[in-house]
Amino acid sequence: MATQKLAGKRVAIITENGFEEVELTSPLQVLKDAGAQTAIVSPQPDKVKAWDHDHWSIELPVDVSIDSADAEEYDALVIPGGVLNPDKARLNEKCVQFVKHFLDTGKPVAAICHGPQLLIETGLLKGRTMTSYPAIKTDLMNAGVNWVDKEVVVDKGLVTSRSPKDLEAFNRKMVEEIAEGVHAHA
Repeated sequence: MATQKLAGKRVAIITENGFEEVELTSPLQVLKDAGAQTAIVSPQPDKVKAWDHDHWSIELPVDVSIDSADAEEYDALVIPGGVLNPDKARLNEKCVQFVKHFLDTGKPVAAICHGPQLLIETGLLKGRTMTSYPAIKTDLMNAGVNWVDKEVVVDKGLVTSRSPKDLEAFNRKMVEEIAEGVHAHA
């Protein structure tokens, strides 16, 4: 992405320890390349630790604590997957409220793999069309989602994908939706 398609846009990436490394690092690099300002938001005080397939891997600095994060300051939200990350984050009410703001206001949200687990906690998914890692298909359907098995699904600014193998399509649609800005409510 040689263009500065997202210049002036601020994008929050919310995560806990245990995010799937490439599901954060790949979108992060694409966002930076497109000119967006990014911030890793987390309940962790200083660093978050990644998971890489079957083992712990890199640590990334936390830019903003969830305790002081203001969702109003961001134009879009990215939720990386990993089994541990969204499962921990959805138990944190501040994380849930932060994410809820983006769905309430129609700001673009991009969630991959297990990331949509955090979205379920908002109670705002009924009637949306989404995809995810197959293991959480039933959870999403129970939340009222029309679940489909596609590499990327876009529903009124909500971008979802299944796994790291879908990152190219996920990143492309994420940038498109963030560039479009706020989407009308259902």
